[in-house]
Amino acid sequence: MKIVRIISMCIFLHCLICINFVIAADRAPHEYSFGVTPQFQQQKLYAIWKPIIAELEKKTGLSFKLVTTLKINDFEKDYMAEKFDFAYVNPYLIVRGVKPGAYLPLVRDNKPHSGIVVVRKDGPISKIVDLKGKTVAFPTPNAIGATLMTRSELERLFGVKVVPVYVKSHSSVYLHVANGLTAAGGGVMKTLQEQDAAVRDRLSILHTTEVMPNLPVAANRRVPAAVREKVRRALLALATTAEGRALLAKVPMTEIVSTSLDDYLVIEQWGLERYFDPTWSED
Repeated sequence: MKIVRIISMCIFLHCLICINFVIAADRAPHEYSFGVTPQFQQQKLYAIWKPIIAELEKKTGLSFKLVTTLKINDFEKDYMAEKFDFAYVNPYLIVRGVKPGAYLPLVRDNKPHSGIVVVRKDGPISKIVDLKGKTVAFPTPNAIGATLMTRSELERLFGVKVVPVYVKSHSSVYLHVANGLTAAGGGVMKTLQEQDAAVRDRLSILHTTEVMPNLPVAANRRVPAAVREKVRRALLALATTAEGRALLAKVPMTEIVSTSLDDYLVIEQWGLERYFDPTWSED
């Protein structure tokens, strides 16, 4: 009888432990992954986004894990595999990267995004048609402003086909052009303005593309609607304080606004899929 009581007590204690474990697991905060496209080197990305993520956690009571990759193509693969709950991402991937509506844009910078084609000020290229058959530097095949939009418009609007060379970063594009290694290069105004004067002052803008909505923070549709809305409101609230605006300006987001998938559907009309390369690798 004593042995039976001991066994019964052990069973009772085991069940109690299991119940407490389940309760504790239920109470543990869910951690949402927040992917950030590697626009900058990883150390700089973390310096920009870690404080923003910390503010999001304070304002929402949610838990986030900041995720980035060393290579843009690795980030694109993870995004297209829907590994991120939230992502700051190339606008083109919103409409073409995964099945439509898999990621829902929440906020973006109200300043429009566009691509530019730059040439050397003292170089032989003075008009777009001069680029026909010439080698042009681009950061990566799938950069929407610097590559997709510029390549599309050169061909669609001017009938100009170029020989692309991918040099991994916007800074490298501008150096290639400034040093005469390529006839021209694709970039965006923001990154051109960030270059040292010694490089920037040797370049001129030959063409500026049509504008498009800027990079959004988007949420995977699997994230509950209430959570998506919490994050949207927290990011908008961040822009109401001087400290928050300073954090967002580093992204850069200088005028953050609410957005939706509808704002990005115009991108599908530009035929960019001809230039998008889902198999591209930096290796």
